[in-house]
Amino acid sequence: MSNTDSAVQDLLSYLDAAPSPYHAVQKAAEQLMAAGFTELQDTSSWTLSIASGRWFVRRGGALIAWQAPGQTGGWHNGVRIIGAHTDSPNLRVKPTADATAAGYNQVGVEVYGGVLNNSWLDRDLGVSGRLVLNSGESVLVRVDRPLARVAQLAVHLDREVNDKGLVLDKQLHLLPFVGLTGEIPHNFVSFVAREHNLDPDHVVAHDLMFHDLTPAATLGIDNEFVASARIDNLFSCWAAVAALLRSEPGQQGQIIALFDHEEVGSSSTTGAAGPLLERVLQRIFAAAFVDVDGQAVALARSSCVSSDMAHAVHPNYADRHEPQHRPLPNGGPVIKSNANQRYASTADTAALFANACAAAGVPSQFFVSKNSMPCGSTIGPITATRLGIDTVDIGCAMLSMHSARELCGSADASLMVRALTSYLAR
Repeated sequence: MSNTDSAVQDLLSYLDAAPSPYHAVQKAAEQLMAAGFTELQDTSSWTLSIASGRWFVRRGGALIAWQAPGQTGGWHNGVRIIGAHTDSPNLRVKPTADATAAGYNQVGVEVYGGVLNNSWLDRDLGVSGRLVLNSGESVLVRVDRPLARVAQLAVHLDREVNDKGLVLDKQLHLLPFVGLTGEIPHNFVSFVAREHNLDPDHVVAHDLMFHDLTPAATLGIDNEFVASARIDNLFSCWAAVAALLRSEPGQQGQIIALFDHEEVGSSSTTGAAGPLLERVLQRIFAAAFVDVDGQAVALARSSCVSSDMAHAVHPNYADRHEPQHRPLPNGGPVIKSNANQRYASTADTAALFANACAAAGVPSQFFVSKNSMPCGSTIGPITATRLGIDTVDIGCAMLSMHSARELCGSADASLMVRALTSYLAR
């Protein structure tokens, strides 16, 4: 595997461009507009022309894009949806950010999602997100220089750490420091505003989060892996956009839905449990003159791929995996199943995606959790329940899930795009 592979290089660029969900959506929007997609505002009326052509709409950290079917009345045939999420576990800046302790300036943070706490220790951190001004304008911000660190306690002061393990109190032990206290009071949000030539007095609120500054890179003797922050789940967002851009119009509408807030349950206006996708579909169907009965028929003919990351077998903890289901990086997309409906896959939808992989010449793998291990979930069951659309849960095999620095297979980049493109076209 050469690290000059164009798919891998494109993936690395996307990962580096998207330290926050808002930046992930901005990067996807730029790619879509460059390919001829037109942006809509969900606060304005949409014309009947949205039933043909290529369009997208974004709200906060979410984006939905679609390509109309290649034949008249094609929306009656239903849609093919690829769903993913833009958010990743991290440290988010609290509304009142400034704190001090023992002579240090610190930043108050709230742990977002299922963070591997120790993975955030001793890393050079930048900050990104958005500032909302008193004018109502939302401004993307990003400071990519070492600003903060969560320093681990020296082993000399924690002699049993290597034998009994590291236990971190999220309130006490995960506050980054950004400097030493002095005569001038520090104001972290004001600092971020000034870095972007904004008047701090105009900032009313913020959505800021810390990110690891280490760039995405290939890893391994033969560059078999990709190491980066936010692989879960920006890999899937990148692949969904790439697949839509590669796809020719088919018999069904082609949609990608990049949601926010999956890592905290998806219950928000921009999460999969919210009405965003449903309302977009309703507006498209209305523009295509598909009545209520026709919409029910179209949705019954539709399908959805919930694309999130999957657990690769860990070489040092192979006993934590179900013995007959041990996916490997670079083995192709993983079809995820759970009898208790933590994943939405059924035999029918698993076959649908496996056949799409086969048609593209892409291998596929299966994942089931070990009975003694709890199983996570995705947007798949939520989307299937909310819309009544047959759904399959799939993903790329990865290690270090929810770490500040994750790892997946480099060859899986092109394999996943080929598989998703095949799914959209079938």
